[in-house]
Amino acid sequence: MYYSEGETYTVRVDPEKVFHTTRGYVNLRDLVGAEPGSVIETNVGERFIVSRASFIDKLASLRRFTQVIYPKDLGYILLSTGVGPGSRVGEAGTGTGFLTATLAYYVRPDGKVYTYEVRRDFYEKALENFKALGLLPFIVAKNKDIKEGFDEQELDAVVLDLPDPWLVADKAYAALAHGGTLVVFVPTVPQVERSLHALRRAGFRRLEVIELMMRRYKTEPAELRPETIGVQHTGYIIQGQKL
Repeated sequence: MYYSEGETYTVRVDPEKVFHTTRGYVNLRDLVGAEPGSVIETNVGERFIVSRASFIDKLASLRRFTQVIYPKDLGYILLSTGVGPGSRVGEAGTGTGFLTATLAYYVRPDGKVYTYEVRRDFYEKALENFKALGLLPFIVAKNKDIKEGFDEQELDAVVLDLPDPWLVADKAYAALAHGGTLVVFVPTVPQVERSLHALRRAGFRRLEVIELMMRRYKTEPAELRPETIGVQHTGYIIQGQKL
């Protein structure tokens, strides 16, 4: 629902619930069958425009309980791994599930994402997020320590979002098909160094390390300039290939 440039809301329509905003509340039953572009009013007469939520909107509405990978990095990971419909992808470090959900969204309708999370509480909360997005049919979630290795073989890609990915470089290599791609996401330079040493020892080739920067601009024509507050460094993306 759109109120203004700085105030939008993403809701899952449940006719039995009421959604509260700073502009009053909306009976969600009023959204059932509402066409995009139609207007709905809160109990105090404030008007919202009904619109379809993008996938990024849906991700942003999820309950976060860990650090997440931002869309600017998710997009590059998708393109660089070649993940698409029918792909089989292994992932370790489920966390909140942003990365898992994004991979699952793009492997539909015939692919599968196998995600590993060692912490039971994170695993259970992530399952709820996947259900909310309607992506659970494309995800096999496991409450298991990836240091024991992947259960799957001949994967098209493996993505590691772990504090110590160097400990499972050989496990990732073994799980990949020939030509498969590994992506490691880490936030610090020491982690990059240790990961690169481990990836080389494991046999990965075509190694690269990148950092993506994104800068937002104010959209008022008379004030067109970079935003003063924004997300700068998020992490480093390390990529290697099994050849």
